Amino acid sequence: MLQAIGAPSVDALFEAIPEKLRLGRALDLPQAASEQEVMAELGALSARNASLETHDWFLGAGTYAHFVPSAVDALAGRSEFYTSYTPYQPEISQGTLTAIFEWQTMICGLTGLDVSNASMYDGASATAEAALMAMRTTRRHKVVLAGLHPHTRDVVRTYLDGPGGVVLEAGREASGRSAPLAPLVDRDTACVIVQQPSFLGCIEDLAAAAEAARSVGALFVVTVSEALSLALLRAPGELGADVVCGEAQSFGIPMGFGGPHLGFLATRDKHLRQMPGRVCGETVDARGRRGFVLTLSTREQHIRRERATSNICTNQGLMLLRATIYLALLGRVGLRALARQNVAKAAYLRARVAATPGLSLPFSAPVFHETVVKLRPDDSAAAAAERALADRIVPGLDLAPWAPELGPALLVCTTELTSRDAIDRLVRALAGGAA
Repeated sequence: MLQAIGAPSVDALFEAIPEKLRLGRALDLPQAASEQEVMAELGALSARNASLETHDWFLGAGTYAHFVPSAVDALAGRSEFYTSYTPYQPEISQGTLTAIFEWQTMICGLTGLDVSNASMYDGASATAEAALMAMRTTRRHKVVLAGLHPHTRDVVRTYLDGPGGVVLEAGREASGRSAPLAPLVDRDTACVIVQQPSFLGCIEDLAAAAEAARSVGALFVVTVSEALSLALLRAPGELGADVVCGEAQSFGIPMGFGGPHLGFLATRDKHLRQMPGRVCGETVDARGRRGFVLTLSTREQHIRRERATSNICTNQGLMLLRATIYLALLGRVGLRALARQNVAKAAYLRARVAATPGLSLPFSAPVFHETVVKLRPDDSAAAAAERALADRIVPGLDLAPWAPELGPALLVCTTELTSRDAIDRLVRALAGGAA
């Protein structure tokens, strides 16, 4: 390699690095291992992790445990897709463009809006991009947040710091829902962003939030952490949302230690030119055959930087493909039936909690599949988690860092993978009994 690049020695190759910055000794590395030894060591490390294969799972809070049909892996793994997952030469990527077009159509159906982009990196960045979109559209600088996941809230604040955005946050009512937004909005408000369901699992009153935004001429943005809820709850677009965005990891994408995820964003026709990312459209070729093209690509790689709507460099193509396959497999009826299963499991959990001494439900607002469980005042979420983990249960999210005013409490999630037996065992562990 030295000969190929014209360097006489390794020392000569690195002579531009100041002497004081050089290590000056050999790296302290073990001897190389065989493939068999490496695989055995990696397997032992992997076995230390809790997973869906080893534990009953009640942890949600933005990444959700759902069953992924094997057909998703089989189809998404075809080389025609995974070697051309981003259409840099769109005219020869018709399979990929077809999947994007189907995805956009499905997202419009779920959100109740007119047009969707070709996906984004994740729900948090999609939410932040929606805030920037509202600021461009209204030429205002204030953004009001309600019920957002703490990490999404942090991402929004980071994105808006450069353009000079001002972020306000709504309080919480005793029911668990966000407090009325009217006192926070004024003629400087670019948008109101409400998470549905909220971070604490409560289903928000979107119609009231839409009215608060509309009263001052602001856009109403709904962000969705659990995309499956769109199959059962009334579409946000029908309740007045101008933009609906969020996270679609639940559609055929495994949890994967928190990524990769899949952001989505949809809006009304009149806001199309301000929407970030790509839009795939339908057309006909020179022979009159149906085909697909990238209709809009308003990003800094394609147009003048100052006119770009986003510096997001691509859509999340492979994850979009998985989600599109998943949605096509389940269909409208199957997706709704799956959502009903999730709601039913949450209802059973809430009934068991309500009937168990020492446990309580602090909020009365309806939920989808996540709910807050309050523990005894003399208990702690960490101790409860240890009791659950001893019975191979991942119990939920300790809310101490996020909602300390609740006292010892956990955010618990139930999906179609949750069994009645697992719920019973979890409730006993949280109550302090033998699981």
